[in-house]
Amino acid sequence: MKEIQTKELENRLSNGEKVNIIDVREPFELEVSKIPGVINIPMGEIPLRMEELDRKKHYYLICRSGARSGDVGVFLTEHGYNVTNITGGMLNWTEK
Repeated sequence: MKEIQTKELENRLSNGEKVNIIDVREPFELEVSKIPGVINIPMGEIPLRMEELDRKKHYYLICRSGARSGDVGVFLTEHGYNVTNITGGMLNWTEK
């Protein structure tokens, strides 16, 4: 599965690149920190809601540390989605 460091993605965003980010954390975790404009689909809901995603689009996946989003990335990749895991997750995201 593809991976990207948080800093690299932050640089892309600051340069105006439009990206699709899915935050797989639980809603209560978003109260602590979140990236504006992300789609929140908690990990446990991914199998039920993956039809909401467009297989023609690329998605970046994030969670608290990168572990859950990595697991979701493997799952979605196996189902034909183009995804990249954000390693280090929100723990490494500087624009909190």
